Order: sequence, then structure tokens, then C-alpha cells
Amino acid sequence: MKAFVFPGQGSQYCGMGKDIFDNFATARLMMERANELLGYSITDIMFSGSEEELRQTKYTQPAIFLHSIAVATLIGQNDVEMTAGHSLGEYTALCFAGSISFDDAMRIVAKRGELMQHAGQQNPGTMAAIIGMPDSALEGLLEEAGLEGIVQAANFNSPGQIVLSGDIAAIIKAVALAPSKGARMAKELVVSGAFHSPLMKPAETELAAALDGIEIKNASIPVCMNAVARPITDAAEIHQNLILQLTSSVLWSQSIEAMVQNGMTEFIEVGPQKVLQGLIKRIDKSVTISGIDTAADIQALKAL
Repeated sequence: MKAFVFPGQGSQYCGMGKDIFDNFATARLMMERANELLGYSITDIMFSGSEEELRQTKYTQPAIFLHSIAVATLIGQNDVEMTAGHSLGEYTALCFAGSISFDDAMRIVAKRGELMQHAGQQNPGTMAAIIGMPDSALEGLLEEAGLEGIVQAANFNSPGQIVLSGDIAAIIKAVALAPSKGARMAKELVVSGAFHSPLMKPAETELAAALDGIEIKNASIPVCMNAVARPITDAAEIHQNLILQLTSSVLWSQSIEAMVQNGMTEFIEVGPQKVLQGLIKRIDKSVTISGIDTAADIQALKAL
């Protein structure tokens, strides 16, 4: 059984989506519509913007969403039984599953990016990747680093790869302590805020209001959602989990495990880069993994 997975922030790259725009009329129409909806040219930023510009959360999120959903639209459902997305990618998954329309998803993703960037300015924080630390050591690490401020596990990406999020002092402390807890590597990430932590609280009320203003339908295929790591189709639950996702941990490893338990044997990453393919490979070596990013990838698939 086949599942589509959609990437989140950090998968962007300069020039992303240009070959798709040039080669497929459907994608061109979607991307031009996105520029209209946003009131600025996201395609200019994607195709020819600087790395620094593309890394701004308010641009990164709509760029990755647009690239991913354009690719997904071009290849179609193709017997896809389940879907999921990493953080921002969850919105792409929901759009693909028919729960949120393209126009609404485009607007809400842009709003989410702006809110998260603003929350990061209001409540300065940072994030860090902790590699190779036993799961059993996490609680102790958070407890000790927590003496310096807010810190929590933001992403459970794969076995032995956890991302922490919180106050700058607490994250610096966690990075310093991690090697003594068995971590092979610990490093602060270049981000504009403490995503998936209580420091994102300022964005929560406005995101909830924005979600109240759009129509969320039952999903046509189950979406395994980040905050709860289980497949969901119910519109009310989807709405609730999207708000929860902002300050909750992304349970990615647990989500993939749940999808495998629900019969998924083939995972296709749809969108820029190969981040999720690498994570899934470490979560479950028994599944088939591939990705579709470029026009050449789409043409190769259509030729099969």
C-alpha cells in the first residue's frame, strides 16, 4: 500500500519549482494563482531569490507548500491510501487529501509562516539537533536544560534524531550537556524561532482564528497527523490538531510507525529534496522509499 509524504521547512532550495513551471501548464496556472492569492510573487523568490530570502519563514512555508502540491497535483492520487506531512507539510497532505482547498491552504500556510516568524521575534528562541542519544536520556537532558528556561522535544524525526526547541539559554545548555548523555552530535540550528514549543503561543490565537475562517472538510484519505501520530479523516479533529501542532512535538517517527502498522509499505516523498526519505529509511528499513521533486522525476514517472 502506497503513502505520500510531504516535506517541511528546511527542504527549500534556490530555483525550486522552476522546471515544473516551465514544463507543465497545470503547475504554471497553480503557481500564478498563488502569486495572486499572496499579493506578491512567491515564484520570483523560489526561482531566483537568494538563499537568505528563501530561508525567511514567511517565504519558506508558502514556497515549499506550492512546490509540493503542484507536484502532487501533476502525478495525481495513483492509488495513494494514506498521507502525512512533516510540520508545514501536514497542510500539503491535507490539501492533497481534499480536506482544505488549494486557495485556502495557500492563504493559511502564508499566514502561518508570518505568524511563526513574528512569534519568533516576540519570543526569541532557537532549536538544536541531537543525534545518537538514547531515548531514555531525553527526560534527564530536558530536566537539566530546563533550569535555564523553556525547552522541549520539537521533532522526533527518527530513532536517534531528536530536535529540541526553546529559550536560547536552555538550548545552549542542552547542546553542552548532550554529549555526556550519550549524544554523538549536538548542534544549534539556524532558525528564526523556537518552533513547536510553547514560545509559539503568540501565534496560536491568530492561527486558530484563521483556521476558523476557512472550510475544513473530512479528508478523502487518512492523514497521519503530527501531534497525535495517528491517521485522521474527521474535519473537527483535523482543525483541532492543526492548532495543537504549533506548540506540540512533531511525532514523525511515531507517525511513520503508525502508517506501517496500518499497512503502508511504499512511501513517496513529494516535494523538494530528500529529507523525509532519509528519515523514513532510519525508521523502518523494510519499506520502499522514493521521491518526486523535479520535472524529470515527474516525466520519468509518467513514462512508466
